[in-house]
Amino acid sequence: MSEILRLFTRTHKLLRAASDEAMSRHGVRVGQNLLLEVLWDTDDLTPGQLAERLSVATPTVVKSAARMESAGLLTKHRDPDDARLVRLRLTAHGRAVREPVQRERRELEERVTAKLTEEERLHLRSALTKILAELSAQDPTPSVPDTGPADR
Repeated sequence: MSEILRLFTRTHKLLRAASDEAMSRHGVRVGQNLLLEVLWDTDDLTPGQLAERLSVATPTVVKSAARMESAGLLTKHRDPDDARLVRLRLTAHGRAVREPVQRERRELEERVTAKLTEEERLHLRSALTKILAELSAQDPTPSVPDTGPADR
């Protein structure tokens, strides 16, 4: 395995574990925070609309939404104009975790980049953006990190 890939893999595992720990303090699983971010900006979307905004497959959103509904973060309801469609709506709990989840993410980002200079942060952001674009071009439906215990 190349040195960059080895470092990236180890970093990903550690960052995912730290993210999971931070999010779980608020009843949110890794990956669910990404769905929440979209719903905090525009609530009451269909799974397809949410999937499109996140560039993931609709079944990925449906699976995460089922878990999030069980956790009390959102509810599903039929679209009043088209009963074939389901809409995802944040609960009071789903709205209440916004500030603490955003704070946890900010603090985690600050922690993991604390030893980087501002220039290194800019280069890191640029490099990761290019890597993401390259991998997204190869896989038109990247998925949100799995959010269940079976995924560990």
